[in-house]
Amino acid sequence: MINYNPKEWFGLIFKFHKSDTFRKLFWVIICIAIYSYLMAYFEIEVLQLRFKSTAALHTILGFVLSILLVFRTNTAYDRWWEGRRLWGRLVNDSRSLALKLNSISSVKSHPVFPQLINYLVQYPPVLSLHLRNKKIEDSQIPRDCHQPNFIEGRILFCLNQLREDGCLNDTLLLWLNEEIRAYSEVCGACERIKNTPIPYSYSLFLKKFIFVYIMTMPYGFIGEFRYGVTIAVSFVFYVLASLELIAEEIENPFGEDANDLSLDEIAKSIECNIKEIVKSQN
Repeated sequence: MINYNPKEWFGLIFKFHKSDTFRKLFWVIICIAIYSYLMAYFEIEVLQLRFKSTAALHTILGFVLSILLVFRTNTAYDRWWEGRRLWGRLVNDSRSLALKLNSISSVKSHPVFPQLINYLVQYPPVLSLHLRNKKIEDSQIPRDCHQPNFIEGRILFCLNQLREDGCLNDTLLLWLNEEIRAYSEVCGACERIKNTPIPYSYSLFLKKFIFVYIMTMPYGFIGEFRYGVTIAVSFVFYVLASLELIAEEIENPFGEDANDLSLDEIAKSIECNIKEIVKSQN
């Protein structure tokens, strides 16, 4: 995820980065500009504007298209924000669990405690790799399994061992249960976002709508803009296509695109928090 200062207006306006939609659409915009110019030349020089064009239809279609794009962008942003909320919950629950475990003297003195803390530290990076269809390279974690579930299983195993050794009773386990359950809930919710994209038919329809709208736009505006329709159509295409590209990028917030969530940084933050908690209260 890109960190920036939203108050730097001019710095943002004239700044280009690798995920900027203009870079991705540059050659398509050039093709659209050439197409619009040829259509303008044909109608102005060859047909000599015999057919009167009207922008009324495209004005109406543009309004409908803008509503569809707003819905598309808002839906994608909701998915992005839900992903951020889930990882925020993981941060809070990891801290809370570490604080609770570290406050129980019988648990801190048990030989399994360092291993338990290590599993708490490992879970966030393992989950981030899982959401990116990758596997962590660790001899203690099998590659051919659901690795987040494996780590959570080891956490539960350690807690059960503490219970069997008399370091935890049922009341304390119930006290820890909310944070433990959060691991499964966060993982499941993130998988739901990742594995349930925007319906294919809706996405396909919107792309076709944009294509047809742009391809027919010169005929509606040549009479008013003449050769200036080349710039007008190119700019409108850039705006519409950029909104669709942005929505495509953020609808899966767990990838490695520039605008996706910085899962690695969040995981590192959780690791630092847990280690600080354990170290400061020893």
